[in-house]
Order: sequence, then structure tokens, then C-alpha cells
Amino acid sequence: MSTSDGELERPRTVARSLLRQPVDGLCAVNSGRNSRVYRVECAGRAYALKQYPRQDEDPRDRLGTEVAALGLMQRHGIGRVPRVLAVDREHGFALLTWLEGAPVGNLDEKDVDAAAAFLAALHALRGSGEFAPEHLASEACLSRAEIIRQLEMRRAWLRAAPATETELHTFLEGPYALAFDEITRRGDAPTEISKFDADAPLAPELRSLVPSDFGFHNSLRAGDGSLLFFDFEYFGWDDPVKMTSDFMLHPGTRLPAGLRRRFCAVAKQVYGADPWFERRLAAYYPLFGLRWVLILLNDFVRSSWRSELADSTESWQAAKGLQLAKAQQFLARVRSGDDGIPDGT
Repeated sequence: MSTSDGELERPRTVARSLLRQPVDGLCAVNSGRNSRVYRVECAGRAYALKQYPRQDEDPRDRLGTEVAALGLMQRHGIGRVPRVLAVDREHGFALLTWLEGAPVGNLDEKDVDAAAAFLAALHALRGSGEFAPEHLASEACLSRAEIIRQLEMRRAWLRAAPATETELHTFLEGPYALAFDEITRRGDAPTEISKFDADAPLAPELRSLVPSDFGFHNSLRAGDGSLLFFDFEYFGWDDPVKMTSDFMLHPGTRLPAGLRRRFCAVAKQVYGADPWFERRLAAYYPLFGLRWVLILLNDFVRSSWRSELADSTESWQAAKGLQLAKAQQFLARVRSGDDGIPDGT
């Protein structure tokens, strides 16, 4: 990606300070909405320098979270992830080992099993006492009530878009509102999960340590065909049902039906000690589908738009149209059950 020399001045200075020697080369390799990654060349080796820009609207300590999560994994011998080499908290940077790999591409059952094995290793750390119980994953959903609260909050946020966004408002008040009412009424029907008290916070012993934003979009294919995992700035405690649902639903790497069933089955093995896991998954999965519909519409709120394109009205209009079309298609799948899972009974 193209980055000016001026924009590279700060990361180059930070890299030189953290490595304590001159930097031979530095280039931007990724610029997301929440973080930036640079490849650093120094003394014949490659490093990743990750920047966590401060955002007034997002007070989360993403740098501290990722460093703590990777430190926990390193102490317990969990590989296939970057290692933290140094941190500049003042300027919001972490120096990490470089993961050499390519986008995952075609997926098969071995990839699904590798992802599940990684989650199982994290789940096994829940009794270590090394991660504060109050450190929840980003936007954790520990009850059905919390999922619905977040849905309402996101919908209200989108409703605040200008009235000129007629297509957005028509979608929110029409197809989306209808699906929301259908799915939440279905969840209110008497089922065995009612014995679990789905609207009470999930008991601490049923929570797991999860990456939160986890999927093949945050993975690389190593030269030997195995998977490498990265991006743990939203790590923490959560109901593993949310992470399981998001893994299967993520629109960036939508899994074929067979692989969704495979992951669902192995997730039930990983979290099977929880007697309510399957029932919660069946009950909450459509709600998380609705959540992804709203996430796809983030571009309608100007503050969420990528800063490098914020002044480009044409680019913004095109992005909004594309995302609305994706949201409409995604909602249709949620309502039809095409993205469904075994009913958990």
C-alpha cells in the first residue's frame, strides 16, 4: 500500500528505538480502521511493528490487551501466533515477531480443526488465574439480554444517520425490524433454555478466554500449509457461544455449509463441559446474525469511515451502496435459516 515518507517517520523512529539499532527498511503492510502494521527490516531479519492509534470514541486499551494475551500464550507454549518483543506505550506501538505466510485462500476440514484446536488451547487456560476475570472480550455478550441491548444500541446509532439516507432507513424500519421481531419472539418461546435463565449474566465458570474477532480473516497460511493466527486486541472473557457464532457468520470469510457444520461439531466438543452450550448456541445464533447485519452498515456513519477516504464523497457513497446490498443479502440468509446450525436439542 502507498504511504508517504512523512507518515513513516514516526513508526521508523519507534522501530529504531525498540530495536536499538538502525532500521534498514520499513513499509506499511496493513492499515485497518483500528490499527496499522508495518514490516521492519533490520540486520537481515523482519519484524512486525503494530500501531494502535488512540481514538476518542474508543477508550479500549487495545495495545495492553494484545500484549497481555500474547504474553499469556507465550507462557503456556501456545504457538502459531506472534511474540511480543518490545512495547512503546507512550506512542502506542508493539514490536512483534513477523509471521511469514499468505492469505488462507481455499479452506478444508483440516483448517477448521486447526482453528478449533487453537481455541481449545485457549479454553484450557481459563483456570490459570493469569487473566483478570473482569477483563472481558470486546463487546462481550454474557446473556441474551446483552445481545439484544447491543442490537438496539447499534440500530439506534444507525437511525441517527441523516434522513437523506432513505434506503438505509427503509431497510432498518422494514425488513430488519420485521426480522428482529420474528427472531426475538421466537427466542421468547418457552424452551429448556429458560431453565438456564438466559437473561442473567453467564456464570464465570462457563465463560472462556477467546480472541473475539477470530476467523480465517485473521489467519495466514504458512509455507508448510499450517495456519498462523494474529490480531488479539479484543481478547478476553466471553460466552464462547458468541465467538463460535461469529466464526461461522463472519461475512469476510463465510464458510461453506459443510465446514460450518464441522466447526459447530468441534466447538461442541471443545465447550461440551457446559451443559447449556448447545442450547444457547441454537438460541443465540440468529441474534448474532442480526448483529452482523448491522455491523455491515457501519459505513453509513461518517465517523466510522476510513480516514484516508473520509473526504471522498464518491468513494463513501459507493461503499454505502455496496454494504447495504451485503446487509440485505445477509439478512435474507438469517431469516431463511440458510446460515443455520443444528437446533441444539
